[in-house]
Amino acid sequence: HRVGPGAQRDLARVVLLGICGFRVDARGREHLPAGGGYLLLCAVHRGWLDPFLALDAVPPEPRVWTLGSGPSAFDKRWKEWLLRRVGGVLPVWRGGVGIDVHVASARAVLERGGVFSTFVEGTIGGPPAEPTPFRAGAFVIALRTGAPIVPLAVAGTEVLYRGKRFATRILPPVTMAELVGEAWSGTPAPGSHEELRVARRAAEALEARFAPVIAEIHPLTVDPPGRRRRWTWLTGLLLGRPRA
Repeated sequence: HRVGPGAQRDLARVVLLGICGFRVDARGREHLPAGGGYLLLCAVHRGWLDPFLALDAVPPEPRVWTLGSGPSAFDKRWKEWLLRRVGGVLPVWRGGVGIDVHVASARAVLERGGVFSTFVEGTIGGPPAEPTPFRAGAFVIALRTGAPIVPLAVAGTEVLYRGKRFATRILPPVTMAELVGEAWSGTPAPGSHEELRVARRAAEALEARFAPVIAEIHPLTVDPPGRRRRWTWLTGLLLGRPRA
């Protein structure tokens, strides 16, 4: 059985603040469109905690559905039990389905007033204070759904320990036409080379918008040298592999 959308946020806050003693500097909720129906595109993706920070950054309703790695999310029975109970995870199985399935999932979420969320780098890893190249898939979804894009900047998850600080910033919504700029000539045909070209151009434009925000907020998450770090095992807790 799955619980309601409020449980998503409750779980995020229990994990973030209660159990682990994390501190989150979250701002920008005034930029969120009323009533849902938008794409929450997030960066940077440096640890398993990022989706929890995304849940913490937005209201409990409308419900957030997150596109995530199936092999990482469901590699252990206790993780599968937890995620299936709470819900809100749309698993991706690499080498399996194509973009059409994810577009259909996004449409189903958006048409019901939900929020469709994904991390646009496509994988965990990279420098902590700057984005790696964004993948085009999320922007193909944006083209085919026509939904507004809400960027969410996340910082501080590359290393975890009890009492760690993090920062999130919700940026003003943007459309695909605004990202593409003067080169925009209307929504291209699905599956065309032009669609992929437009998606890549938008990905580069949004990456450029993210970069200064991430560079600004990451220093807020860095503790002074010599601070004692407890529970450093948290870094690799849900990754299924140890992290240095």
